[in-house]
Amino acid sequence: MTDPAQMTEADAANRLMRLAREIARHNRLYHDQDEPEIADADYDALVRENNALEAAFPHLVRSDSPNAQVGAAPTSALKKVQHAVRMMSLDNGFSDEDIAEFIARVRRFLALPEGASVALTAEPKIDGLSCSLRYEQGELVLAATRGDGTTGEDVTANVRTIGDIPQRLMGEAVPELFEVRGEVYMAKADFVALNERLLAEADDPEKARQFANPRNAAAGSLRQKDAAVTASRPLRFLAHGWGEVSAVPAETQLGVMQAIAAWGLPVSDRLACVDTLEALIAHYRAIEAARADLPFDIDGVVYKIDRLDWQQRLGFVAKAPRWAIAHKFPAERAQTTLEAIDIQVGRTGKLTPVGRLTPVTVGGVVVSNVTLHNADEIARLGVRPGDRIVVQRAGDVIPQVVDNLTRNDPRQPFAFPDHCPVCQSEAVREEGEVDIRCTGGLICAAQRFERLRHFVSRAALDIEGLGEKSIEEFLDLGWIAEPADIFRLRSHRADLLGREGWKEKSVDNLFAAIEAKRQPDAARLLFGLGIRHIGAVTARDLLKRYTTLPGIRALAEEIIALREAIVPAEGEEESRFRNRLDKAIAEHIGVENVGSAVGHALADFFHEPHNGEVWNDLLGEVSPPDYVVETTASAVTGKTVVFTGKLETMSRDEAKAQAERLGAKAAGSVSAKTDLVVAGPGAGSKLKQAAALGIEVIDEAAWAEIVKAAG
Repeated sequence: MTDPAQMTEADAANRLMRLAREIARHNRLYHDQDEPEIADADYDALVRENNALEAAFPHLVRSDSPNAQVGAAPTSALKKVQHAVRMMSLDNGFSDEDIAEFIARVRRFLALPEGASVALTAEPKIDGLSCSLRYEQGELVLAATRGDGTTGEDVTANVRTIGDIPQRLMGEAVPELFEVRGEVYMAKADFVALNERLLAEADDPEKARQFANPRNAAAGSLRQKDAAVTASRPLRFLAHGWGEVSAVPAETQLGVMQAIAAWGLPVSDRLACVDTLEALIAHYRAIEAARADLPFDIDGVVYKIDRLDWQQRLGFVAKAPRWAIAHKFPAERAQTTLEAIDIQVGRTGKLTPVGRLTPVTVGGVVVSNVTLHNADEIARLGVRPGDRIVVQRAGDVIPQVVDNLTRNDPRQPFAFPDHCPVCQSEAVREEGEVDIRCTGGLICAAQRFERLRHFVSRAALDIEGLGEKSIEEFLDLGWIAEPADIFRLRSHRADLLGREGWKEKSVDNLFAAIEAKRQPDAARLLFGLGIRHIGAVTARDLLKRYTTLPGIRALAEEIIALREAIVPAEGEEESRFRNRLDKAIAEHIGVENVGSAVGHALADFFHEPHNGEVWNDLLGEVSPPDYVVETTASAVTGKTVVFTGKLETMSRDEAKAQAERLGAKAAGSVSAKTDLVVAGPGAGSKLKQAAALGIEVIDEAAWAEIVKAAG
């Protein structure tokens, strides 16, 4: 973890940018794609580092700060649902001292005397998928996932198949409207049985769908388009709170949860209310001791202030309530032997070392593989095949090595490859990066499959019917090797009709889906090429300014020339030169939130001749129209708008999207070029700067009137 005291302001700003992007990516992997890449403990460490930097440099807090985000925006085909009351996340505590400080903060906020009794509820923090159940007149009318906290996915049909969830609440005193919130989960035993069934039902056992853990299984099962699939999966539900209600049936957290239980919804049998720190920690220890024997996975204990009037006074911070905290468990560990280190090559060419272990049970799960992250981590641990190691499953997700017990044994250190193990292209480490990457691009077979899969994925070209299995089949047949080949598949129609699983209708549907993408959205196409650092949002931001793909290539050529023209001055330190070069590249790009890393990635991509050939070949098959952001004439058309403070009726992203639709530019900082500042509660330095510059300032309600007037 970086030490803020040792960082310059420029370093801190750069690190905060990287943390915001990295944490957002892991949020998408966990909440939306149900495929986490790192352990909960590693994720928590990133969040703690971000928090420490924001505390040390409050004027550098970003508009996309992780502390302003909850979960990840839903991207599946399920219908989107706006939550009437935002579904928040929880702050975390990792030690008894953290919990003591939480209670002390509550006392300070409420101006309670030191030592005053503070009653809290405590219950297991179940590791499932957050879900909101809306009951009207006692009838279940809507079920939605959390999504990004503001917008979730409609899973009502699927939830109706879960036996734990009543279609109608029991009792006479049920409010007219009551949203029950809780976790959809899969019991450990049911998870094992499901994986065994999926394996038995698969035509090819090696390609059988297997879920990594119960949480992934629950999330994947709940978010099915076909409710019949969900019905075949053993899902359960446990309530832990509520959202929008017409009436609250009690004055305490415990009282409301008891009412929810009386209405027929499952509530934890380990929910308790205590009024001292000692009793709270004792309950935590009891749950921790029983963790392995519980029927479901948990990763901590949640504490909530019991009095609802105190909860209301305490309120919320950006993404979490002040009146609740999750006390996380430490990671579970075990010893085993590292039998081998394999190098895997990912879609972007990243070489990732994976340790093959003598299988060992950690936290009730058999672990046989472990991530070793990168070459630096291997060197830090000093691991080699044959070493005796300590493994932990932090947060019950991805196992990792935490200690090498035979570091001093006389064996040669592991030699990390300097060439790709798949295509033998040179493998290099980028400036300032820890990862080593293959330079082979689309000539690398390992990257070829992943890049083509990414190219046709839902977020990119979204070619229906061209999934992983088909891509793998066409690659094996030699019919495709690069994106343009997809648009020439029709030449293999006769051969495809003779293959197993392909009938005339499915073949025609595939070709129709491909032809429908001959004029693709330019931003989707750019994102689909898998150029490093260019995600879906960055692709859109670039094209808002440069409008066409030839314009993007011209930008790349300009950056290549810029890199050749800017050279170190005599005696100039390397770090100072790199900062000067990076600043020049970012200024040349001229797009907010798009920095030098994107510029370098574009330049690196087009500097490779074979990538230019792939690009030209693809544009010979498709004709993406110019990228145009449709706008509506309004009072702010052509103006620059800055949003600051807390927005209470919409997310910051939604506000920026509104500004763009109205023909305005949404900027992140106040300057002499700013025309309007929209300020919510908590607005700070930007509001002062606007006042100093004489810039017009309005509140969120006035902004809503501008939007409404524009239609």
